[in-house]
Formats: sequence, structure tokens, C-alpha cells
Amino acid sequence: MASFSMPAERDFGWSLKPTDSTAFEIIERPNGQFCVVLNHSLLRGVSSEMIYWWFLNFPNLRVSLDGVPGYESQTVPGYLLWHPSDHCSADLSGPLGAGSTSRAGAKIHIREAMQYNKYALKYPVDTALSIFYCAPDGWAMGKRLPSLGKVMCLRIHFKDVVSAGQVIGVNYHYEVVIGATGNNPFVRAFNRRLTKEYSPEFFAAWHLHNAIEVGTFENFLPALFEQSGGDAVFRYAVEMNPMKTEIDPQSAHSPDLFLSRVEGYKSAKDPHAYQASESKSFL
Repeated sequence: MASFSMPAERDFGWSLKPTDSTAFEIIERPNGQFCVVLNHSLLRGVSSEMIYWWFLNFPNLRVSLDGVPGYESQTVPGYLLWHPSDHCSADLSGPLGAGSTSRAGAKIHIREAMQYNKYALKYPVDTALSIFYCAPDGWAMGKRLPSLGKVMCLRIHFKDVVSAGQVIGVNYHYEVVIGATGNNPFVRAFNRRLTKEYSPEFFAAWHLHNAIEVGTFENFLPALFEQSGGDAVFRYAVEMNPMKTEIDPQSAHSPDLFLSRVEGYKSAKDPHAYQASESKSFL
């Protein structure tokens, strides 16, 4: 049972992205390990510079809210803007970057619950993860054990999409590997224990969570990024949302990349090596 309580939902008035705006697959392997590949729709009106800034700073951001029912004039952690219902807190520790920002080698302790409005605390996250990679092209975090190597890694890739010489959005691609590589009895037993907590069912719930989470960058990130370098407390009001009206449904931005990566994980001898979480993005 989770040892934390969730804050009240934030009604920002946003149109939230559905799962069919993404391409998603879970690849289960004979040793109990499994891999997740998720390619998002184009993130409109956002740049990779903005997203990198967010990953550097989001655990430390404080935001004053205006026009959000129940949160009028309240100052909240910036993490609560990144999902209207599923996020609780995110805290950095260890060796940090300039200005106490995220960096590879630090740890981040995340508390959240997948689809909290539907499942309550059935699928909680309350864990400290090592940051393996933090760069202008992506982010990776996970767990490594001395006897097993990497046993969990979540790798995010992002890159500007340019049309007619202008950045029109970001291609955002996500891959997860859960479990240790190997096929001996110890590894298989370890993977069975680990995947009781982070199961394929957990990641099926995570799919909608992540479609919403990543999609909200369109709604709040440009407004916060514009304030970077200013006051310590940022401001977000509902009228700052640049996505004013309903827009045509979207689908995954890079379906060919998605299919290629799925096939790669199916055939990889070592999914963690294939993921290459500490290398530059392949986008």
C-alpha cells in the first residue's frame, strides 16, 4: 500500500490527449523481462529546448495558479502541472547540477499513481531512481544493482520537428526496459518479483497516464519557459494555455520508428544494451 496521499485534482480546462494519439506496445520476454515502446503524437508549439529546460528544473519549480478551481492563488510544485490528477511529488538528491538542477548521477524520488481517478492507489509509484542521462536530446532514469546491472530503465528521446525552416513541435519517443538481462534461475526469479510491482498491467495503466502527461506540455510549458530566468515563483493562469480550441485527432508522429524499435526489442539479446540509455538519442 502506498504511504503517501494524493493532492486534489487540478481542473485546468485542458483537452487531454487519448491513448490513440500514440503508438504503444509491450514486448514480454521468456525470462520475465519486458520492454515498452511508446511514440507520441507531435507536441505542437513546444521545442526540445523547452523540454530539456523542464527536465533540468521541474523538481524545483514552484508555480502560483490562477483560475484553477480549488487552487486559486495557491503556489504548488511545478510537477502538479504535468498531470491534472496522477502526480504527487518529485524530489532531487545527490550530486546536482548548477542551481540544484537535474544531472546524470543524481537521484529523483517520484510519487505518483497511474490513472488515480480510476484506480486510486492500485498502481502507485513511490521510489527513488538514478538519473542515467540528462541532455538536450533526452532523459533516462532507472535502477542498477551490483550483481545484475540495470534492472529498470526509462529512456526518453526528444527532437525538434522543423517545417519551412521553423520549429513546429517535438518528436517525443519513450522506451522502458523492466527486469534484468539473463536467463538463469536467479535472474528469472528476480524478474518475477520485480514485475509483480511493475507489471505489464501497470504499464497498460501507465499508457494513458503518459499520453496525458506528455500531451500537457502543449498546454503549460511555453508559458513557464517564457518566465525562466525571472522570479523564483512562476505563474500559470488558465488563459495562458495556447491550445485554445479542439484540434483534429492526432496519431503517433514516427510510426516507422516505432515498428523498428519494437522489432529490435523482440530480437535483442540484451534489451538494456539495445536501449543504450546513456548514449545520445537516435532521433
